[in-house]
Amino acid sequence: MKIERLPLNALRAFAEAARAESFKQAAAHLGVTPGAVSRQVKQLEDRLGVPLFARHASGVQLNEIGRQLARDIDGGLERIAAGVRTAQERASARYQQVPRLTISAPPTFAQLWLLPRLSEFESRVGGVEISLDASQSLSLPAWQADGARLAIRYGRGPWPAFNSQRLFGDELFPVCAPALWPPDARPMTPDDLAHHTLLEVRWDSPQGVAFPGWREWLAAAGIADRVPPPQRHYSLSGLALDQAIAGRGIMLANHPIVMDRLESGVLVRPFGERFVLASPLTYDLLTPKSGEVPPAVARFIDWLLNEAALFDAATTGNPH
Repeated sequence: MKIERLPLNALRAFAEAARAESFKQAAAHLGVTPGAVSRQVKQLEDRLGVPLFARHASGVQLNEIGRQLARDIDGGLERIAAGVRTAQERASARYQQVPRLTISAPPTFAQLWLLPRLSEFESRVGGVEISLDASQSLSLPAWQADGARLAIRYGRGPWPAFNSQRLFGDELFPVCAPALWPPDARPMTPDDLAHHTLLEVRWDSPQGVAFPGWREWLAAAGIADRVPPPQRHYSLSGLALDQAIAGRGIMLANHPIVMDRLESGVLVRPFGERFVLASPLTYDLLTPKSGEVPPAVARFIDWLLNEAALFDAATTGNPH
């Protein structure tokens, strides 16, 4: 008998049953019934002409021949499966027509700044399939055979593990619904805040750098001792933003998050252009330190940097 004539399914069933010394557990792992595992093992035993398990009323136990066979084939089936998967992935990449790009970015920034701009990229530049991963965790950027994974992070450079390019800086200022402070009212004074609920975002960057908050803003305005601390706290800017739009308080917001809401009029700046707090954090694009940039991904990076420069110039007057 030649070993290559042994049934692969029977070898796989035996390998799973040998690891657990249980037909029931092997069946659960393979997604079949215990009876099917038992039949596959019996088929292998019949082919070999020797039993591999001792059967008892309480279960099964490998005998010496079974233990030796399990050692000999251990890992072999997994390597075969891994080889097949690799071949399938390479074949898929070979015939993939559109490069794929995954962009990891902080959730609220991804939703309110990046996502509205992606449709413009797709219509004007295109040539790449984009997936948006709204995440604050620091996933590793990587060049791939059919695309790339990039990251946008809000933090304080440098980012030593990656190449980083500054998109733009940031500033923070109070915003609220027009119902709380109509646009035609006098400009708010810092002391007026004592009569309002303060909404605060508490969030740490992947580097452990804290997001600036009301404490820093009140100190810069010189009234830290005259205004109660924030009463409501949120882990995402989007949650605080929804509450501010609903008129439930005054939010200390950063520009990329609220720009569109200010332009549409659902939020206003009760202090006008006064009392702006510069953030020590910046938005940065992170890319791998080595490897060749796929052409379609290079086009996206150029487009993103140009969009960031336009935003920076429009909001801060910085020509970038």
